[in-house]
Amino acid sequence: MKHLLALLFLLLLSGCKLIHSNHPVSPDPQSSVDRMTPVQDQQTSQPKQLQPDLTSAMDTAPSTEIPIHIPVKPESVDNTPPQSAGNHGLWERLRQGFQLNHDLQRSRVKSQLRWYSSNQEYLNRVVTRANRYLFYVLNEIEARNLPTELALLPIVESAYDPFAYSHGRAMGMWQFIPATGKLYGLTQDWWYDGRRDIQASTNAALDYLETLHKAFDQDWQLALAAYNSGQGNVRSAIRKNRMQGKPTDFWSLKLPNETRAYVPKLLAISKLVADPEQYSIVLNSIPDTPYWVQVDVGSQIDLSQAARLAEISLEELYLLNPGFNQWSTHPEGPYHLLIPVEKEQTFYANLDQLADGDRVGWQRHKIRFGESLGLLAAKYNTSIQTIRQVNRIKGNLIRTGDSLLIPVALTSPDRYVLSSEERLKSTQEYLANKFGHSAQAYTVLSGDSLWTISRKFNVNLRALARWNGMATRDILYPGTVLKIFTLEEITAPNLPVSNQIPGAIRKLNYKVRRGESLSRIADKFNLSVNEIKDWNGALKGKKYIHPGQRLTLYVDVTQTE
Repeated sequence: MKHLLALLFLLLLSGCKLIHSNHPVSPDPQSSVDRMTPVQDQQTSQPKQLQPDLTSAMDTAPSTEIPIHIPVKPESVDNTPPQSAGNHGLWERLRQGFQLNHDLQRSRVKSQLRWYSSNQEYLNRVVTRANRYLFYVLNEIEARNLPTELALLPIVESAYDPFAYSHGRAMGMWQFIPATGKLYGLTQDWWYDGRRDIQASTNAALDYLETLHKAFDQDWQLALAAYNSGQGNVRSAIRKNRMQGKPTDFWSLKLPNETRAYVPKLLAISKLVADPEQYSIVLNSIPDTPYWVQVDVGSQIDLSQAARLAEISLEELYLLNPGFNQWSTHPEGPYHLLIPVEKEQTFYANLDQLADGDRVGWQRHKIRFGESLGLLAAKYNTSIQTIRQVNRIKGNLIRTGDSLLIPVALTSPDRYVLSSEERLKSTQEYLANKFGHSAQAYTVLSGDSLWTISRKFNVNLRALARWNGMATRDILYPGTVLKIFTLEEITAPNLPVSNQIPGAIRKLNYKVRRGESLSRIADKFNLSVNEIKDWNGALKGKKYIHPGQRLTLYVDVTQTE
């Protein structure tokens, strides 16, 4: 009997081992077994060609430089059914499309990672801005089967600010310079700048990135470097390294400091998004649903009127439609607007009740002696082509005594939607109140031009034109009275007056380049020399600036060229 019991006991033990070996307990998804380090995670999930060994002695730092604390949880059986990406919000869907090697062991990546992980407030601001745009950007990236890390590139470029403007004249969420923007089909004129348009700029940026990716043999790091500093600069650096027998990967190239930090910034942000808890960062939730919908308005419409139809603030309308420079949509299109998705029904219901004549304001103007289409366009804050189109004028000839119908902004207490004359009056009153006795009236004499007057009073040509609601090439007529603000004895910084678009003023930290003068910088950013001196106390009493000097500028991005 004893032997029989012993035999049964041994059989029972062997059966338990067999069951345990065939049915292991599932580890907790957050356990130290499943949560690999960033480099390990990328190496197991990426295609082989995207992860060459680019480690160099220069960029390798001890692994303790950024401590990674991974809490170890006891193994347990997780009976919760798997959730879809949508239930986790947009961040989880973004993570699922990551393809790049985040190169955590690079010292440049670690440095950026330290900065981002210690600036929670900055990340909060960026996420708040991105909330409007990220769903669309991610959709477009997924449709092209691109690495979803690219949806984080606007954080590096502009902190997801569609009105961002750089000293190099790059503009918008994706920071296109004028030439590259035109090359990729982004319209830039008086009414509209496609570099700030959310849909147009996103699609142009992805077209550009795909082109660069192909040009640099499917190397995303080189493609991103070229997006920042230009294809020519990266190719030049590659040629130099090749001639010296050096590696030609991104980490080995001698590139501008900004570019050397650019790619690591994207990789660091991607790593934070991949595992925010690991770095004690909180990413505020962004719903995995559309924020806005595109509505067809059919023809030109005053943006303040459109905001009222959608029952949203004008500021919200401009944040969704930042491409528009003026008070209305472009007379020649695009004839669509983006509005919050929950306002679509409201907008169309109100639009159906709107009379055609109420889409924009109309001003009947009786032509006086000496007036031209250019002068009228400047006066009413519209374009010559628009006046021609509305009044069926083929050339530039207009006759004294005739009447023209001119579209103008609808009158409103809101300073952004005042008529052209009211905006001009508002600007001049602001400057006069701010600088008091520094404002003076000048009566135009025969032979005067805006250029000669600007030289006479030592003010910026464009500023002089802006103060008087004119274009720089407008013809002056004797007897016209101009307001001139010499801005002397200023005690507090003045900012440009943006009379149309909320949030259009941007502060720039500008680095003076070789050969530049205050006058040249003022012309470049549509400012006056005295404005620049006002914002930079160190310039008082000095005649010259030097290369490398830093200047603070306040630029109205809708008034730059």
